[in-house]
Amino acid sequence: MTDTPPEPVRRADERGVATLVLDSPANRNALSAALVGRLASLLEGCAQDDGVRAVVLTHTGTTFCAGADLRDPPPPEALTGLLRRILELPKPVVARVDGHVRAGGFGLLGACDIVAASSARSSFALTEVRIGVAPAVVSLTLLPRVDPRALSRYYLTGERFDAAEAARIGLVTAAGEDVDQVLEPVLDGLRRASPRALAQTKPLVTAKVLETFDRDAEALSALSARLFSSDEAREGMTAFLERRDPAWVM
Repeated sequence: MTDTPPEPVRRADERGVATLVLDSPANRNALSAALVGRLASLLEGCAQDDGVRAVVLTHTGTTFCAGADLRDPPPPEALTGLLRRILELPKPVVARVDGHVRAGGFGLLGACDIVAASSARSSFALTEVRIGVAPAVVSLTLLPRVDPRALSRYYLTGERFDAAEAARIGLVTAAGEDVDQVLEPVLDGLRRASPRALAQTKPLVTAKVLETFDRDAEALSALSARLFSSDEAREGMTAFLERRDPAWVM
């Protein structure tokens, strides 16, 4: 008899808010096929639940999401499907970040309607270029929402930046020492809002992002798949797993 592995995402409900917790500490909540599938399933359940007014997406441990799971990556279409599910959910989705966000984790933040981050414990980096790939799929949610000059810098350099910078460039809605204090007025406002009004209002602010999906999702998914199968990506991912610099570092 074998033990059933724990689910990589779990749900808790309180006063109309469904909290979905990324709970895969072994891989720092990386986007594995299992995590992406489980999160998509829980979001669908929230969409069908009349008792849910809003969804909070958060995490255990010191990392919100470490990006794609290099050992068990989801197909690009599964990731684009998850991001679209967040955007089209007829309820607001709020990200609660109290740790590090890397690479593919940015796609989740860009898809959420509101993002709150801890200024004490959060950091951000688009590290794709450092392992030989590009931030292709995450561009679907980032390019319509985040300052383009800032994205040029962080896409191309892979530099780390803090929560204050994330708020300045539009990746994060609000940052503060205590992320739960930042979220308190947000969740109070959502609980006071009419469910039907929320469902009708959300498409007003997601329309431009969904236009990008309709135009670019197929091409960017194909680009991602092509880059991940390249020789440079193999070297970059091997170097990352072996905790060394890839061969191209000067």
